[in-house]
Amino acid sequence: MDFIYSIAECIAKASELDINDIKEGIEIPAKAEMGDYAFPCFRLAKVMRKAPPLIAKEIAEKIEKPDFVNKIEVVNAYINFYVDKSVFVQSVLNNIVEKGQDFIRSDIGKGKTIVIDYSSPNIAKPFHVGHLRSTVIGNSLYKIYEALGYNVVGINHLGDWGTQFGKLIVAYKMWGNKEAVEKDDIKELSRIYVKFHEEAEKDLSLNDEARSWLVKMQEGDEEALSLWKWFCDISMKEFNRIYDRLNIKFDSYAGESFYNDKMAAIVEEIKEKNLLTESRGAQIVDLEKYNMPPCLILRSDGGTLYPTRDISAAVYRMNTYNFDKCIYVTALDQNLHFAQWFKVIELMGYDWADKLIHVPFGLVSLGDGKLSTRKGHVVLMEDILNLSVEKTGKIIEEKNPDLENKNKIAEDVGIGAIIFDDLYNSRIKNVVFDLERMLNFDGETGPYAQYTHARACSILKKAGVNSYSDLGSIDARLISDDASVNVFKVLSEFKDKIAEAAEKNEPYIVTRHIIEICKAFNKFYNENNIMNSEGNIKNARLAVVIAVRDNIKAGLELIGLKAPEAM
Repeated sequence: MDFIYSIAECIAKASELDINDIKEGIEIPAKAEMGDYAFPCFRLAKVMRKAPPLIAKEIAEKIEKPDFVNKIEVVNAYINFYVDKSVFVQSVLNNIVEKGQDFIRSDIGKGKTIVIDYSSPNIAKPFHVGHLRSTVIGNSLYKIYEALGYNVVGINHLGDWGTQFGKLIVAYKMWGNKEAVEKDDIKELSRIYVKFHEEAEKDLSLNDEARSWLVKMQEGDEEALSLWKWFCDISMKEFNRIYDRLNIKFDSYAGESFYNDKMAAIVEEIKEKNLLTESRGAQIVDLEKYNMPPCLILRSDGGTLYPTRDISAAVYRMNTYNFDKCIYVTALDQNLHFAQWFKVIELMGYDWADKLIHVPFGLVSLGDGKLSTRKGHVVLMEDILNLSVEKTGKIIEEKNPDLENKNKIAEDVGIGAIIFDDLYNSRIKNVVFDLERMLNFDGETGPYAQYTHARACSILKKAGVNSYSDLGSIDARLISDDASVNVFKVLSEFKDKIAEAAEKNEPYIVTRHIIEICKAFNKFYNENNIMNSEGNIKNARLAVVIAVRDNIKAGLELIGLKAPEAM
């Protein structure tokens, strides 16, 4: 039974309000004594021109109480519903048992395609901690939309073209050599790239030389393209090592270079639609009437820019994937860039411009300022992962030295802690790296969630139970205590939380709900003696453990974490 929908239906019949609006407004009270579900009437005051408490009273008096509701009570502007606990727990458990691993999945996205552009590091630069946010937010959104039945296409729009390659070629020829690059890979490329920017501040002609090498690349110069491909291969080897550890895959690695032969047609189309204007030798789309600076399409030397490539990529993606949404997961400081070229797409007459969505996020720092590749102020992602895994290994050694597969679990927990922490708050918030906080097994952290899953696995192992079929008949009506009911309550909300996370493109909604499940389960565990209970009661309590184990695991997978069975 969908209790929220059923309650919304009762209110709709009594009030003539729209059932979907009612459903969105129904809340779950923070305290059990305030009911299981509540409908606040504040927002009805303007429409009905009455005080909210009076509205609540009038609606409540007209509601025909359904069988599954024990009591309806009005408190100020709230209509509170108290559900029959035995009916509730049995209904939720039946649904969980029936659907198994698919309990949190739905088909609301069936037949629709979502394209997600995320991670997108620049080739020939190190994969540093600043790349983390786009990577893990995008990966989680991919899994969330997939769980809702959408066809999802994950694209790593690699920064594999542009002036930085001209700079790197100059740097390599002046201060690098093949042996050093082959020995230290991306670290050596990063060193000489930083060196270029230091020297270019003293000698501006280096920038001109870098631009000339980019022109050579564009013209198909053999030496320039050979060096470019070499740098790309070195970078992808580095990136894939990090992606493997983060357990992240992509469906496409089509980067900026992929659109080199597609931009001329787009520029011509913009021109034919009388959108191009010359400004100081450059070609722009004037956006003054939309309160935005001009969108640069071609430089004065005829070179393309980021908007040119992004517009070309968007048109290609629509033609290729026919998407219902194309999501771009990038930093907040790129808001203007996306607003500009989204507007150009609209002015070009494409009716799908509103399907382009920028999902911005705040900065990540180590507490001492913004990261910059040019100035060499970076912390390599691999170094951070290694440090977290190392610290996790020491914690495991202290708490459970006899644990099997310690290294594998330290990897899963150490890396999971970093991902979980990043996804725990709204993406728009800035993130300060703090490993001590991330690795706290008692806080609202990844290790806490993973440990709760491991605890559930341990209980089931001791009981010799793995699935519902091992329990025979399950009478959940035998466990109607508040702690047990609360577990079912948070589990019943999970699917809606996933849908909300997709609607808002906010993985933290899932992350925080995992914590709510863990808290509810640990309270249930502390208040109910599972192993020493008997017969049908024991079976019912073990069914709760199975449900929690499966849903925590499914939730962790949605945000990119592993679920160890022992810790």
